[in-house]
Amino acid sequence: MTFTLAVLAGLCGLQVLALLRAPAAWLPSAIDVTLASGESVTLGQRELAAPQTDRQHLSLRRDADGRWFMRNLSAGKQVVLVRDSSEQRLGSASLQGMHRFQVDGAVFEVLATDAREVSFSRDGHAWRYDGAVLYRDGSPLSNCPDSRMASKALAVWNRVMPLPLTIARPLSFGGNLYCDNRLGLEQVTPGAAQIARVNGRLQLVASNPDGERAAVLADQADLRKQEAALAGVSAITIGHTRFQVSAEGDQLRLHPSRHVKLYAEPEQRLPEQISWQWQQRTLWSGGPGQIIVTGLALCAICLAIATAKLGWWSQGAGLVAAVGVLAVGLLALVAQRAGYAPGAACSLLLGAGALLLWLALPGRLTLATAAGVTLLAIGLLAQLELGLGAPESSWLRYYQKSSAMLAVGAGLGGMLRAWANYQAARGVHLQQRTIEWILALFAAVALAALAAQVLWGDETGVFDLQPVELAKLALTALTAHCLALRFNWHNGPQRITDHGARWLQLIAPALLFLALLGLALVQVDDFSPLILLLIWSTGIGLAYARAARNHVLTAILLSGAFAAVSAVVYLRLNGTDDLIRWGFYADRFLVWLNPAEHPHTGQQLLLGARAIGDGGWFGADHWLGLRTLSQNAGSVIQIPAVQDDFAASFFLNRHGLLGGLLLWAVQAAFLIGIVLTALQAYRSGTAARNFRHAWLGRFRYFALCGGGAFVAGHFLLSWGTNLAIFPIMGQPMSFLSAGGSHLLFFLCPLLTFSAISSEGV
Repeated sequence: MTFTLAVLAGLCGLQVLALLRAPAAWLPSAIDVTLASGESVTLGQRELAAPQTDRQHLSLRRDADGRWFMRNLSAGKQVVLVRDSSEQRLGSASLQGMHRFQVDGAVFEVLATDAREVSFSRDGHAWRYDGAVLYRDGSPLSNCPDSRMASKALAVWNRVMPLPLTIARPLSFGGNLYCDNRLGLEQVTPGAAQIARVNGRLQLVASNPDGERAAVLADQADLRKQEAALAGVSAITIGHTRFQVSAEGDQLRLHPSRHVKLYAEPEQRLPEQISWQWQQRTLWSGGPGQIIVTGLALCAICLAIATAKLGWWSQGAGLVAAVGVLAVGLLALVAQRAGYAPGAACSLLLGAGALLLWLALPGRLTLATAAGVTLLAIGLLAQLELGLGAPESSWLRYYQKSSAMLAVGAGLGGMLRAWANYQAARGVHLQQRTIEWILALFAAVALAALAAQVLWGDETGVFDLQPVELAKLALTALTAHCLALRFNWHNGPQRITDHGARWLQLIAPALLFLALLGLALVQVDDFSPLILLLIWSTGIGLAYARAARNHVLTAILLSGAFAAVSAVVYLRLNGTDDLIRWGFYADRFLVWLNPAEHPHTGQQLLLGARAIGDGGWFGADHWLGLRTLSQNAGSVIQIPAVQDDFAASFFLNRHGLLGGLLLWAVQAAFLIGIVLTALQAYRSGTAARNFRHAWLGRFRYFALCGGGAFVAGHFLLSWGTNLAIFPIMGQPMSFLSAGGSHLLFFLCPLLTFSAISSEGV
C-alpha cells in the first residue's frame, strides 16, 4: 500500500508540476468586425482563430440599409446558423414554396410540397419523397446492390411504418443508379445534392462529395452563392468552432468557444475592420469548480473515517464517499457537455480523488488494483501533457472527460463494493435465478445499444458512446456464467452421449450473443473488434482448457496463436498488393506494407513512426519528458487520433523507449494480477462444498480471465499498431488513451469486480 501511494503521489505531483510549468497561452474572447453600410470583408482561419476552417471561409457584408449578411466561401466545410434553437445550413433551402430546383443540368418541377413530403417530376416520371422513402411513379425503389443488411432492414421498416415512426434517410442525387434513396443523374457525382428532413422540414442541400460543389439551384437561386441575413442569429458553427453572435450598429461581435487556436503572445496582425479582445487560458478555475472542490473535500473526510476502522461508521463513510465522488463526477461531465468544463486543476483533483477511492475502501490491496490505479494515473498524466502541449483550447477536454469518467466509474464501483460487503456481512446472497435474469437483462441492454449503433451510428459509435464496450462486458459475464455451469453438469444427464447436447445448451446464450455482436460490427464496417474477439476467444479457451485439464485444447489454441504470429511475420516480409483481393481491410494491409506509397492513408503510420524515432530511449528532450513537461507538443499533435489509437506514439515521443519499458512492466503486472486473482477464485470454487460457492468461484475465474484477455488484446493491438507490427486496428490502449466508453463501461467494472473477487465476498 505504501509503495502504491508513493507512486500515485509522484504521478499526481507530476500533473501539478505540469500545470505550474504550463506556459501562458492566449486566445480571443471576442472578435469584433466593424463595417460601414455597403462594405464587406472576408474571414478565414487567421481572422477567426478557428483551426478547422479554410483560409478564406466566410464573406460578411452590410447592405445599404445596414443589415448584416453572411456567405460561405468554403467548398468543403459547412457553416451552420442557429436561430431560436433551429439550425440553418448555408447552401440549403426549404422546399416549401419552391417551384423548381436544378442539380447541374437536371431540372425538376415541384408538384406539391409541405413540411412532411415533396412531389416533383422530370422526364415523365413522378417522384415523391417523405423524408424516409423515395417513390418513383408511386412505387418505392429497390435496394441498391451494395446495400448492407441493416440498410435493407431500415428500408423495410420505413415502408411499412406510419410516417411519425419512420427513421429519416436523405434523398441523394447523382450517380448512375436509381435505387433505395438514390436518384441517378448522368455525369453528376453521387451525393451532389440532397433532400433531407431537417428540424421537421424538408430542405434541399448542396453537398460536396468531391470537394467541389455542383451547381444546385432553387428557383434560379444558386445555393453555392447563398447569403443569409444575420438578423435573429444567436450562434454560428464554422468547422468545429462555435461563435456566439451579437450585432450592434456597425459592429458584429463573435465570441468563439470550443476549438479555438492558442497564441503565445496576445498579438495578431488583422485587417483594419477586425479587432480581438484577448483573454489568457485559465487552468485553475472555471465551470462548477468550487462545488466540485467542496464535494471532494467532504469525500476526503469520509475516506479518512472509512480508513479509521470504526466498524459500521467506517463502512457508512466509505459508501458516502463513493456516492460523493460519483456525484461530482457526474456534475463535471454534465458541465463539460454544456460547455462549462471545470478547470484543469479541478479535473486533477477529481482524478486524484477517484484514484484514492480505489485504494481507501476496505479490502486487501491486490496487484491488479495497484497496477490498475497506477496505469490510470499514467494515462491521466499523458492526457494532461497532450492537452497542455496542443495549440488548441479543445485538447484539454480529453483530460477533463477522462477525469470525470474515472470519478463516475470509481463512485459506482465503490458503491458496488460497499453493497457486496454489506450483503456478505448479513449472509444474504442473490438467488441463482435472479443472477440469470440480471445477466439476461444486461445482454438485452447491450444488444439494444448495438442495434442503435447499426441503425443510427457508424464505426465511431452512436450518441457519443461505443456500445461495443458494453457488449464486451456483457459477453464476458454471460460466457463466464455458461462455463461455470458447465463444471456442475454432473447434476444433469449422466450418459456420455447426452453431454454434447447439454454442453451446447449451456453455451448457447454466449454463442448467440457472440454471433449477434459480430454481425453488428460487420454491419457498421468496424472489423477491428473482430480481431479483438479472436484474441478474447483464445484467452477464454485457454482458461477453460486449464480448468478442464484439457491438454489437447491447450495445444490447439497455442498452435493457432503461433500460426497467427507466423502469418503476421510472413505478410510483413513477403506481403504484396495481391492482398487487395482479400477484401478484408485490404486498404489497411496495403498501407501497413508500404505506407510511403500511400501518402494520405499512410500518414498516420509515418507520423507515428517519426514521433517514436524522435523520442529515442530517453524522450525527445533526453530527460524522459521532464524538461518538456506541459510544453509544446510539436508535430506529434498532427498524428490523426493521437489521443486514442496513437496515444502510445505520443507517450514514447515524450518519455522514450525507457519510459515505454516501464509502462510495459506495469501493464504486465496488471495482467499478472488479474490472472492471480482469477486463480485464487478458481481454487476457492474447486474447494467449495455447495453449488453456489462452486459456481461463484468458477464464474469469477472465467470472468476475470475474459476481462484480462480483452485488456491484453487492447495492449497487443495498440502497441502493434503504433510500432507498425500490425495494420492500423483502430483500438485504443487501455488506461493510456483518452477515457470514454472503454474506461467507464469496461475498465472500471473490471477493476471493481477484481477487487470484490479478491475479498471473497
